[in-house]
Amino acid sequence: MYTSSQYFNKEEKTFVICDTTKPRCDTCEMKGDIRIQGNSSTMFVFSSHIENASRTIKPYARKGDDGAMKSVTTFTIVSLIQQDDAKTMPKCTKTHNVPAIVFSVGGYTGNNFHAFSDVILPLYASSRDFNREVKFLVTDNQRSWWTIKFRELLQQLSRYDIIDIDRENEVHCFPSVIVGLGKKDKKELQIESVKDFTSFLRSSYSLERFIVINLTKSMTKKPRLLIISRMKTRAFTNIKEVVHAAEETGFEVIVTEMNANLTQVSRLVNSCDVMMGVHGAGLTNMVFMPENGVVIQIVPFGKMEWLANTYFGEPSKAMGLKYLEYKISKWESTLINQYPLDHQVLVDPFSIQSKGWDVYKSIYLDKQNVMLNITRFKETLSRALQLLHS
Repeated sequence: MYTSSQYFNKEEKTFVICDTTKPRCDTCEMKGDIRIQGNSSTMFVFSSHIENASRTIKPYARKGDDGAMKSVTTFTIVSLIQQDDAKTMPKCTKTHNVPAIVFSVGGYTGNNFHAFSDVILPLYASSRDFNREVKFLVTDNQRSWWTIKFRELLQQLSRYDIIDIDRENEVHCFPSVIVGLGKKDKKELQIESVKDFTSFLRSSYSLERFIVINLTKSMTKKPRLLIISRMKTRAFTNIKEVVHAAEETGFEVIVTEMNANLTQVSRLVNSCDVMMGVHGAGLTNMVFMPENGVVIQIVPFGKMEWLANTYFGEPSKAMGLKYLEYKISKWESTLINQYPLDHQVLVDPFSIQSKGWDVYKSIYLDKQNVMLNITRFKETLSRALQLLHS
């Protein structure tokens, strides 16, 4: 870690502080004469009091995950002290009078869960104190649709247009810059102020419901249950029976496969009292649910409890939602049609885990569909209804 005592000068108000101690993302904060040469991924900082130095940083919050970080651009930060060295700095062609935050939308951000957990939540935490007086410099924006998809949120965090820094031939100069989105821990889909974040989402998308009102027996309107449908993997093979069981329990049921239009998705999710789905990115949309709503996660076969709880169980509780989990047995998994009953896949999932994530994922996440035991699952539906009355 580069400490403030090494690169900070109170008199000059110039510093470079890089923190490499956080488990999820390295960050560098700079103040002074900062020049960013976008298409070379290089930043220059000049001061007569900080020492010459060069360091690199990848501005994405999944440090240590080689699969994610290999698609994240490396930025070089060059600190210059000597006047002669400063002459080599590129000249400013665009000067800004507000701070900048530099972050990557590479990595796993094509997946909705990672888009929120790796970028949107830590960006909210990093930028909210600027009261929109900050500019976002985005790198690895090959998916131009990404900034379009999250435009409403980005506009609520910054009043300025996004700068796609990789495509910039200009030299952008800022008074201060933060590179990377700091996360204090390894918790997924969480920050310290996660309830403030979900409130921010409801405000950003003009959602009507902030909290689910406890149901009473005198109410005639049925609570709404949203079932997230999946088409490729971890799909419900008996969805009609699931819907019928939910209706018999007392729910109005909506079945949908989530799309990329967050305005539509957020309004649909916010209108529902309960949301259920098999473990997957679609459950991330629980961020739009009103508080006291119920999330039902269907946990696939394969000793996936830790993953399910880390990704959606604990985060849902932190958001003020009520959480239920339904763990399927091997008899409810289509894997029994693909492997003999005495195969390791069905008998000892931990032995498959020991072969590595790619092998485990290829079987339990990519090859498995779900056929719920309706009699057993009705107990979970009844419990969800009870939670809405409590």
